[in-house]
Amino acid sequence: MTPSPKIALITGGSRGLGRNTALHLAKSGIDTVLTYRASEDEAKQVVAEVEALGARAVALQLDTADTAGFPAFTAALQTALQQTWQRENFDFLVNNAGTGIHRPFAETTEADFDQLMNVHVKGVFFLTQHLLPLIADGGRILNVSSGLTRFSLPGYSAYATMKGAVEVLTRYLAKELGARHIAVNTLAPGAIETDFGGGAVRDNPEVNKVVAAMTAMGRAGLPDDIGGAVTALLSGNTGWMTGQRIEVSGGQNL
Repeated sequence: MTPSPKIALITGGSRGLGRNTALHLAKSGIDTVLTYRASEDEAKQVVAEVEALGARAVALQLDTADTAGFPAFTAALQTALQQTWQRENFDFLVNNAGTGIHRPFAETTEADFDQLMNVHVKGVFFLTQHLLPLIADGGRILNVSSGLTRFSLPGYSAYATMKGAVEVLTRYLAKELGARHIAVNTLAPGAIETDFGGGAVRDNPEVNKVVAAMTAMGRAGLPDDIGGAVTALLSGNTGWMTGQRIEVSGGQNL
């Protein structure tokens, strides 16, 4: 009897690192539930790309900043799992959805702060809480953070503060979920060529050059660097590793 494929839930899976991760997982035989906030067409395109690689995928709408929508999302997820996989749970949760604000500390508003808090901290905390009953024992949770919690660049104080909170939460989840053999870790990318933050690293040659100069590997990161790392952590024999921060930055700011 062929074993059932593993299923990963990726928030913010319609573009950027989430999309890339879904495609990498598909190549490793892992199916995906991906969420999108507004870009339904982009999400459907990712589903088609995953299916073209021989895996299965479902796209569900979710605003990770709106905790009031989490119960309805959880119910929709249960329905999708039953209809598509005849399962009541999934294996891997990747808390990837996010937004960025580049603004000096002195100019950061309370609205800026709240926007980042709702997505990166409150959203991650309570979405994970809602999904705990659906995560299979022995599963894995991966919270996406940032290299900016280790090194400091002007303009990212609020964003990095949120990611620092996520890293602390990761350790607490690892401790509390250890009895269920659920491994919980943080993945911290460095500067990556995506549309995140207005696409500065990807589209601005000067920014890209500066990033390359401060990186041991001599270039800015690519989405494939992160998608590959996530896949290795989820599909490999890393279940004994938990509560850890894994930075995937090519050696930025060593």
